[in-house]
Amino acid sequence: MDCLIDSTLPIGGGLSSSAALLVGTGKCMLALAGLDMDAQRLALLAQKAEHEYAGAPVGIMDQTIVAAARAGHAMMLDCRDLSKTFVPLDPRELRVVVANSMIKHELSGGEYAERRSQCEQAVQFFRTGNNAITSLRDVKMRLVEAARAKLGDVVFRRVRHVVSEITRTTQFAGLLAQKHYDEAGALMVQSHASLRDDYEVSTGELDFLQAKAMQVRGVYGSRMTGGGFGGCIVALAQPRAVEPLAKHLKQTFAERFKMEPIVFDTAAAAGASIIE
Repeated sequence: MDCLIDSTLPIGGGLSSSAALLVGTGKCMLALAGLDMDAQRLALLAQKAEHEYAGAPVGIMDQTIVAAARAGHAMMLDCRDLSKTFVPLDPRELRVVVANSMIKHELSGGEYAERRSQCEQAVQFFRTGNNAITSLRDVKMRLVEAARAKLGDVVFRRVRHVVSEITRTTQFAGLLAQKHYDEAGALMVQSHASLRDDYEVSTGELDFLQAKAMQVRGVYGSRMTGGGFGGCIVALAQPRAVEPLAKHLKQTFAERFKMEPIVFDTAAAAGASIIE
């Protein structure tokens, strides 16, 4: 086929652009062949392409949301069994504001793979005492704290981030479903701090945007998104806060870094589809 790609999605911004490209291309090929495919299978094939062709050891979250998103909902994905929980996200109450730091990231670089390797190393450590442990999903924080000296400072902090982030994610979904937006936003702030300090994948630009976002009234929470080392932050905000938030971020970021970030707001939409 001859293929023309047009996109308004920032490339290298931590907004799943590679997953969108792969899943979208897959949908296009299937349509041209007069075929269809289960959304999760398509997501897994897109992940396989990232691993084997692009050399990026990515997870399955981005591909799954691009392939299987439901309009008006956030999705919590269980990466172990690929089950999905859809949580209503009313655009009349909440907007997701994206601010691009204009610093591109590259997941096929060594930093991302290094962190994955550190986490795998920790899993092997914990498995020596319990064969039932197959991932950090099986590790409780008390085990992490008890193993601090043996893991070493860096691996300990990587593990502490992952284990605490799993807890935050499940709590966040519950709070969002109950419309406890202030508490959900507080978890986003905690998540950013953990990504910055324990996982060490943030940048000065992202930290600046995240902190400035929290100064605007009507913003519930903010954090970096994507694999880190550049890209974007996302903020959960009231619709009335979108305009003042965008203005504040553009002005303060330009004053500090001498360039203007791209800021836009979004709502939860459906996944990749064919437009006739």
